[in-house]
Amino acid sequence: MPANSLFPYLLLATCLLLGAGLLLAAWRRPDQRRRGLRLLASVLLPLALWLAAYPPQHPVPLLPAAGILLTEGYQPDTLRQLRQQLGAGTPVWSYGAPAPAGARPLGSLLALAERRPALGQLHVLGRGVTAADLPMVGQIAIKQHQSPPFSGFREAQWSPALRLGQPLEIAGAVALPAGAAPAWVSLHLAGVGRDSVRLPAGGGAFRLRGVPKVAGLLQAWLVLRRSGRLLATEPVPVEVTPTEKPAVLLLAAAPSFEFKFLKNSLAAQGRTVALRTTVSRGLVQTEFLNQPARPLDHLTPALLRQYPLVVADAATLAALPAAESQALRAAIQAGQLGLVVLAEAVPLPAATPARADFGVLAPPATGAAANPQPLTWPGAPAGLRAPLPARLRPSAALQSLVIGPGGALAAAGRRVGLGTVVVSTVAETFRWALSGQEVGYAAFWGRLLDAATPPPAPAATWQLASRWPRPHYPLVLRLAGALPPAAALPTVRPLAGGPAAALALAQDTRLPEWRTAQYWPGVVGWHEVRGPGGGRHAFFVFDSAAWRGPELAERAQALARRAGPVAALAAPGTTRQPWPAGWFFGLFLLAAGFLWLEEKL
Repeated sequence: MPANSLFPYLLLATCLLLGAGLLLAAWRRPDQRRRGLRLLASVLLPLALWLAAYPPQHPVPLLPAAGILLTEGYQPDTLRQLRQQLGAGTPVWSYGAPAPAGARPLGSLLALAERRPALGQLHVLGRGVTAADLPMVGQIAIKQHQSPPFSGFREAQWSPALRLGQPLEIAGAVALPAGAAPAWVSLHLAGVGRDSVRLPAGGGAFRLRGVPKVAGLLQAWLVLRRSGRLLATEPVPVEVTPTEKPAVLLLAAAPSFEFKFLKNSLAAQGRTVALRTTVSRGLVQTEFLNQPARPLDHLTPALLRQYPLVVADAATLAALPAAESQALRAAIQAGQLGLVVLAEAVPLPAATPARADFGVLAPPATGAAANPQPLTWPGAPAGLRAPLPARLRPSAALQSLVIGPGGALAAAGRRVGLGTVVVSTVAETFRWALSGQEVGYAAFWGRLLDAATPPPAPAATWQLASRWPRPHYPLVLRLAGALPPAAALPTVRPLAGGPAAALALAQDTRLPEWRTAQYWPGVVGWHEVRGPGGGRHAFFVFDSAAWRGPELAERAQALARRAGPVAALAAPGTTRQPWPAGWFFGLFLLAAGFLWLEEKL
């Protein structure tokens, strides 16, 4: 047996013999004074000798080593207090922020991940780490220290792509310091303020609206002012595309001002328009605008493929032959055609698709059919009135388009297969054009035709994984849809100038029709993705100082999602440490000193 393994037994035997001898000597001593103290010291002396050699252990928490990371916007006072709490030897790094004395600049957060497990906890001061940089920290536990309250635009939502004529609607919220005076938020388009709203003290929610006047890649602005002083401005990039103007075929059972004015209005907008008017039985009159003439005697599948929209009165549908009715219905169900029906105060003809859902009701009051009634819909011009010879029966299958007095349904749409059928009971809308209400006239018919327009053919579309792309940060571009066979790699380039970069698409594991690619934008401004095929998609890269409020919220959400699993991995455990041997050696000296001194007394 090795000598080191015998030492504990020898020491134990020595302690037991020493204790027994001291107890026996103390008990047999003729002087009975302080016997109890002598006996206690005789027990403590060998016990202290044993514990000094083999001190007992106790559990202590295993605390990981900590570090401090300084980010933009950190407070020096918070750094000083944290150093006092963690100790002067705690390492301090700066990432994207000026490095104070004693701090080391950090080029990449990957350097911190390499320090695990030596570095178990990271105290982050300032605005924190971006969601894109957070995975580079690895499994190191992060404690974000509260920074000063944010003041400015906290959140905003808007549609980044609009059709020309559609309003730009922005909903958001502003955070202001506690006790601050009320402020104003305004929306500027083309350098001109379009809408504004007053915010209460401390900030609040807002909703602004403006209509872009031209198509293209536009940059609107949100402006925050208080007492005439500029507090913040944020860019609002929007892509405005020209309004699609599908060709329209008008079918009238008799000459009327309604179809005459509608024909001229649509042609003035640049649409291709054809009008077929029944003059007498077996005799029709045709007119063509912005297109060459073609036969319109019969509604054949070939003819309907040339006109994505058909506007017809109820009498025309009732007089259609069975073959033409079937061709019309088949085109609607296939998604090639949208139909607008001008109803009268009688039930719709049997040839009307989805006729059972479009119940036509007589007006509730006598004389309401002849008297103009107020009409409204979201975004409708004020003051529009027209006769309502009938109204539609409300149904869960119908989409409301135009509302009359008392909530009466004046126009509604319904999906039929892949297409849409719209029925309107509004009469004599041409009087709006005669009375100078051209804007309301165009808005009414634009709403009906837009609702009936067939959906576009499915095509691959691009989506951004981040709402706020930044320069020098990775951006994930996702392509949703089928790729054309033998398609070249799509490319992306900044429109301000610069080389195009090819996007290497990878199959997304979540959905088979998704493909993703990573792109590192280098400049601020508009970028364009080209491909696959002839498809194009524009997106905007924001400056690092823009929209800090939503970005801080994204950072907090990313940190909260990460906190659970990382905390489980980095949860401090326990270890056992011996009590200091010097304590027991001091007890040994105290007991030995007492016995020696008491012997001399």
